[in-house]
Amino acid sequence: MRKERWDNEATEELLKAVLKLRNLGEAKAFFRDLLTEKELLEFGNRWKVARMLSRGVPYLEIGRQTWMSSTTIARIQKWLKDGKGGYRKMLQKTATR
Repeated sequence: MRKERWDNEATEELLKAVLKLRNLGEAKAFFRDLLTEKELLEFGNRWKVARMLSRGVPYLEIGRQTWMSSTTIARIQKWLKDGKGGYRKMLQKTATR
């Protein structure tokens, strides 16, 4: 099986570093240094879209609340259903009980 372009040593080292974060404060500091404010907002909204889609919120309402395009919302929906399973796994882990 061929590795995907993003699946490389540099990305693996980044993901290992993320796994070492111990709390929200450390995560905020690391990601703010790593990403621009715009990138952080984008990633936060993508996660919000995934959570809303999993609850069955209509695209129009998601777009209104997040300002994400219908194309981006559809892409997230595709990854939610047919991606690597990362969204589904994290949704399960973060579900309120």
